[in-house]
Amino acid sequence: MPELIDVAIVGGGPAGLAAAVTLGRSLRTVALVDAASPRNRFSTHAHNVLGNEGISPADLLAKGREEAASYGAALVDATVTRITGTRGDFTVFYDGGEVRARRIVLATGLTDVLPELDGLAEGWGTDVLHCPYCHGYEVRGQKIAVIATDPGAAHQAKLFGNLSDHVTVVPLDHRPDEEECAELTRLGVVVSGSTAARAVRENGALRGVELADGTLVKADAAVVAPLMRPNLELYESLGGRPETNSAGVKCVDTGEGGKTDIDGVWIAGNVSNIGAIVISSAASGVSAGAAINMDLIEEAARANG
Repeated sequence: MPELIDVAIVGGGPAGLAAAVTLGRSLRTVALVDAASPRNRFSTHAHNVLGNEGISPADLLAKGREEAASYGAALVDATVTRITGTRGDFTVFYDGGEVRARRIVLATGLTDVLPELDGLAEGWGTDVLHCPYCHGYEVRGQKIAVIATDPGAAHQAKLFGNLSDHVTVVPLDHRPDEEECAELTRLGVVVSGSTAARAVRENGALRGVELADGTLVKADAAVVAPLMRPNLELYESLGGRPETNSAGVKCVDTGEGGKTDIDGVWIAGNVSNIGAIVISSAASGVSAGAAINMDLIEEAARANG
């Protein structure tokens, strides 16, 4: 039977690695199991990461892994298949082995599901974007097509309209209402009268969005709101009960530091906050690590009382 360690972390993105560093610096024994499929793996650069502006996601994670290992965290490259047990003695099963831990951090992230539009997925993370704060600066002044899939499209168009005078909203599954169209027009944003038919690519680069009427909206970049699905399978398998928000997305209502309704289990990163960017995901990992460290201290105090 494997030795019982303090904390097992599932997921090695910014949230999981930050938790591992925080716990390691608190002299906790830690194992981090990661399947090596970070959400931002399609992007070439990460932004708004203080002190590491523009770093490649791969390089950022490599630095984080090195830091976590320097504080004693065991890094396991594998996919977790299931978790059993309860507070004080969980078992995390992964391809080729298992680890026992007194506490669990789930930093399993989320999956972006793009709308079904030919030519869109090929550019995801390069010239097909969703966040103006992550990649908007890089497409400033360019021709931008906002693919409208939900009511948030007008909001996206306003944000990208602040970065370029050449923004066109192209309806797909949603069309802005009359009031929104009037407001966008006042801001210099064009709203297409026809719907999107396909994204046109040439030599690997986006050239525009072809409309149902056959015309082409020229674009250097497309903006789209993916359906964000938190990876909650392990949380639910342990008895967790996510809630469905107004957008139809399953979410976890966590307590301080990411504590969940499952005793001994914490959550960090996009799995609980779909809007978290790299640096805020890392911050949530630090909070989870600190909360678990205190929980273990308090448990020891009660046991010795």
